[in-house]
Amino acid sequence: MITKKAMLASAVLAMLGGWSLTQAAGQGATAAPVPAPRFGAAPDPAIAAETLPPLPALDPAVKARADALFADADAVGETRALYVLRDGKPIYERYGDGFGPDSKLISWSMAKSITAVLTGFLVADGQLSLDGPAPVAAWQRSGDPRAAIALRDLLHMTSGIEHVEVGDPVWKGDTVDMLFGPGAQDMAGFAEAKPAVARPGELFNYSSATSVILADILADTLTPSPSPEARREAVRDFIQGRLIEPLGMTSLTPEFDAKGTMIGGSIMHATARDYAKFGEFLRNHGVVDGQRLLPESWMRFMLSPSPADAGYGGHIWLNRQRPRGADIALWPDRGPNDLFACIGHQGQYIIVSPSQRVTIVRLGITSDDQFPALRRHLADLQEAL
Repeated sequence: MITKKAMLASAVLAMLGGWSLTQAAGQGATAAPVPAPRFGAAPDPAIAAETLPPLPALDPAVKARADALFADADAVGETRALYVLRDGKPIYERYGDGFGPDSKLISWSMAKSITAVLTGFLVADGQLSLDGPAPVAAWQRSGDPRAAIALRDLLHMTSGIEHVEVGDPVWKGDTVDMLFGPGAQDMAGFAEAKPAVARPGELFNYSSATSVILADILADTLTPSPSPEARREAVRDFIQGRLIEPLGMTSLTPEFDAKGTMIGGSIMHATARDYAKFGEFLRNHGVVDGQRLLPESWMRFMLSPSPADAGYGGHIWLNRQRPRGADIALWPDRGPNDLFACIGHQGQYIIVSPSQRVTIVRLGITSDDQFPALRRHLADLQEAL
């Protein structure tokens, strides 16, 4: 039986990224699929094609592998945007029908890496400590084991907190409860109330709730006010001054809950071009136009493996072998060792290959069973470059 809560959660998931009630509930043909919306400005495809700038001639093998991400939709799902840069300059740009360079598309978990960079700015400013106790008021009571959790543990997804990213069925997970259920009004309060089940650094547990805790810490650091509006404005101003303006990411739009906490684990919006600017920022290790904005030490931290999962760094995926039984994230058997990526639900990718001087952005709608084919296509494209 599909409960009212399940229907609400899956319907909202559908609205945000193209899920259907059928997919979320696992009920086969008993529920009609919900069509995915078009986020942001979605120009007529003919107009979009006319306004795309001319690009240099591309190796036919590279173009064929890029085009295959659109042509092979039955295997990889719907590709809405594919944008490829070499040495910071576009060499391939294409959009699905109804989308264009001005279309703002959802980040899903690519937002986690943006949250990590924002945290890095505050660490560099001396306002937060990577290895000091995470400043979460709810954890500071005497005898609370969560008081030992450091920012490093949260960023490595090794806090030891009992978070369930995706339940079985999906609506029994903490992510749905936090985003669309009882935790939606105060997502950080929901996430921070969970108990510890392991010591910090001991257990890898990928969790969007963890990223919301980091976003709560950011807001608390930037303003002492509990006012939701003050928290939103403080974080927006910080992002504007430290990320949007220096990188030119003018379309970046973070979302907030009712308490004014940024939904730093899953819900931001931006154009493919602006996601690529973030990827280039990471590829250049925090340097923009010759100016260092993020310390090299922070980039080294983000790209260092989590002690409990070599395939994950500081809120970013690494092209390393993961522990036995863990889901495949990238393609360590094929790609360069220095390759890393921001990865989001349903196949959102910012792929950075420093040794190739390449950044790839792919945005779209891919179902779980299509992910192996999507990874193969993306690995083929990266390899051809």
